[in-house]
Formats: sequence, C-alpha cells, structure tokens
Amino acid sequence: MILALDTTSEFGSLALADAAGVREIVAVHSREGFGHVIFGHIVTLLERHHLALADLEGYAAASGPGSFTGVRVGLTIAKGLAEVHGRRVVAVSNLLAMASAAEGDLRVPVLDARRGERYGAAYDAALRPVVEEVVAPWQKFLALLPERDLVFVSTDFDAFRAALAGTRWESARVATIPRTLAGPVAAVAVPIFAAGQALLPEHADANYVRRSDAELLWKEQY
Repeated sequence: MILALDTTSEFGSLALADAAGVREIVAVHSREGFGHVIFGHIVTLLERHHLALADLEGYAAASGPGSFTGVRVGLTIAKGLAEVHGRRVVAVSNLLAMASAAEGDLRVPVLDARRGERYGAAYDAALRPVVEEVVAPWQKFLALLPERDLVFVSTDFDAFRAALAGTRWESARVATIPRTLAGPVAAVAVPIFAAGQALLPEHADANYVRRSDAELLWKEQY
C-alpha cells in the first residue's frame, strides 16, 4: 500500500493504491498552499481504510513541473514521512502521470507554464518519451512533435485550443483528465515499487523543467 500526493497546483489530491489498483482519491483544493492542511487529509484518508502511517509501504509524489512551492511541499512531506518510517519514495513527473491517464499510441500532455510558455512532452503507449519534457512557447513546442496521430492530454484544454487553428493538429483528439493527479501518480508509482526501483528519500528530486522566478530574476540583474 502506498500513499501518493500531488500539491503542485492549487488543485491538490491524495491517493491510496496497491497492486490491485487505486483504492481512493481525495481532492484537496487550497489556494493558500497545502502545508497547513494536507496532514489532516492524510490522517482522515488513512482512518477510513483502518490504516496508520506505519502501515504504508512507500510514498509517491508529483514532482513537477508546477508551482515551485507546491512541488517542494509534496516532495518534502513524502520524503519526510518515508524517512521517519524507513520507507522509499517515487517522484513522478506530472506530465508522465497525465500521459498515463490517457489512451493512444502518442500522448502529448501539456500544462500552462505562464509567460506565454507551455510545459509539454510526448509519450508512446508504453509511456516511453518520444519528445522529452520541455518548456517552450506553444508554436515552438508544436514544431517538436512528430507527424503522427496523437492525443493532447490536459486538465483543461480550452486555453490551448485556439493556438491549434491552422496547424496540422487543428482536429487532433483531446483527452481531458481530472485534476486529481495523485491517482495517476499512484498508478505510475506502484509498478516502480514492485520492481524494487523506488528511491531512498534523499535521492528523490523535483522536476522543475524551468528555473524558478528568483533564479531568472537573478540572471537578468547580474
């Protein structure tokens, strides 16, 4: 049994999963962040399944891209609990988790990265990367995609749809997935645990894709 967390946006979530599948997903919406609310939701979720933290065999966390603070909160919680209980951690890319929640031979998850840019990648049906994760303006990202049938994967594609007008993907399929990303994170993580490939807490890293605002501002000034 593992606990998965996603705190990478204001629409966070938790999930419990084991080899039989995802047992429960809990949506946790918090505009003010998750550090002050997430533990209460974890305890309540475990109590519903008559579990304690010591009963969990590992932790998974959405590792980004997303809110820099949100990414750190989820990973820190997963790594801290794993450290206390002698467990291991799997850090799962948000884009990979999104791709796992869709169907198709070529899945293209996209997220708004702001500043006129998008986080994106492309995965085949076995979730192997065809286009590595990047942050780029929309048209530049589209230019990286192979000329194949594909499905775009998003929690809300409306912000991206207009940019497809006049491109070869104007009529491409779109898979809209739930915002509760902890479920797909758990589904990706379970076979990694089963294969003995989960990491010691200190080795689980964030997947920012782009540097933080502070780093970008420092570069501009110096």
